[in-house]
Amino acid sequence: MTRRRSSARFFDPTGARYGIPTWPWQMAPRHLLTLRQLAAEGLRPGGQPVVGQVLWNSRRYNAPGGVRAAYLYDVRLALPKRVPTDRQRAALGKALAARRQCPDCERDAGYVLPRHLGTCLDCADGVTSTRTALEGRHAA
Repeated sequence: MTRRRSSARFFDPTGARYGIPTWPWQMAPRHLLTLRQLAAEGLRPGGQPVVGQVLWNSRRYNAPGGVRAAYLYDVRLALPKRVPTDRQRAALGKALAARRQCPDCERDAGYVLPRHLGTCLDCADGVTSTRTALEGRHAA
């Protein structure tokens, strides 16, 4: 028989125990949302401070004490997400393309290059240099 800890220990709506109002998983008031929930509704916190938190038991990600947290924001104070301009989108596209460009073989790798390698996986393994050598032999 496995024992489950009660989530009642996380119920602290006044913030006396944890410093900010705290609720167990799925027990926060409906007007308080996490960042992901705000983003799903097309909103952002808009500079407001964290107004509460949700705590739950977890064995994932080596959480300290086996407890994870999600911070809450008031949806009534949230602002709409910013929409990037066409020039900002173009600049972002160029920046992302540069992260895919291999400096050795000068090809678009189709993925963001690993920073610890600095090249595409083919060049890091020496496959590209072998390919170009073979292609040079066949061309002659």
